[in-house]
Amino acid sequence: MEPVITIPALGDNYIYLYCYRQGNTFVVDPGSATAVLKVLEKYGLNLTHVLATHRHFDHSAGIEDLRRKTGCEIARSEKTAILKIANVNVQVITTPGHTQDSVCYYVQPFQGNSGILFTGDTLFIGGCGRPIECDASTMWHSLQKIAALPDDTLVYPGHDYTEENYEFALTIEPDNPAVKLRLDEVKQARRQGFGFPPCRVSPTVPSTILQEKTTNVFLRAHTAQIKAAVNMPNATDAEIFTELRSRKNLFG
Repeated sequence: MEPVITIPALGDNYIYLYCYRQGNTFVVDPGSATAVLKVLEKYGLNLTHVLATHRHFDHSAGIEDLRRKTGCEIARSEKTAILKIANVNVQVITTPGHTQDSVCYYVQPFQGNSGILFTGDTLFIGGCGRPIECDASTMWHSLQKIAALPDDTLVYPGHDYTEENYEFALTIEPDNPAVKLRLDEVKQARRQGFGFPPCRVSPTVPSTILQEKTTNVFLRAHTAQIKAAVNMPNATDAEIFTELRSRKNLFG
């Protein structure tokens, strides 16, 4: 079994189970307790901890029900920069922007495996979250923390907005071959289907930090190419990011 099980829920949300020693697992962003409990039963897993990237209902609605039914512990990320779950070290990265309390969870590499990053509504594949409780500049600085992680880090976001994100990126750089390729790959994956009732869409997760730095227009706000594309060659990186985020808000 792969260490991460992706559970589609609530339309476009992703819930994740991270499986570790002896059939134990922790869950990230359980917006639906029912969806999680079904997978736990299917694979005979024991839920030990719940982690939430932020407090919004679609990421946290199932927490109390899971606690009651499984006896799992609710991890409090504000208490420490490192959550130790058995032999797993989970680094809590504060990433204000979408909300003031948004965090990402970085499962540090071990035994030759790549690190794994759960990004909630901070970073999406090909995109980023909408700043709600902070300004765009704050989110830009949070994204820089993520971009600084090793290139082979696997990225697991809280929603599947991938196709729309790459379609938006092509409005900025219509001739970017890397973005065109990724969009084609995403559409092909959708045509193949997912086979996990009731969702029949193939997930586009995980991505990698390298892939995001290469094709995610928001992580490329500092580049000369993007500055030229939005006709703001002398703007700061944060100003470019703010402009991109404003355009994406209008796009969808």
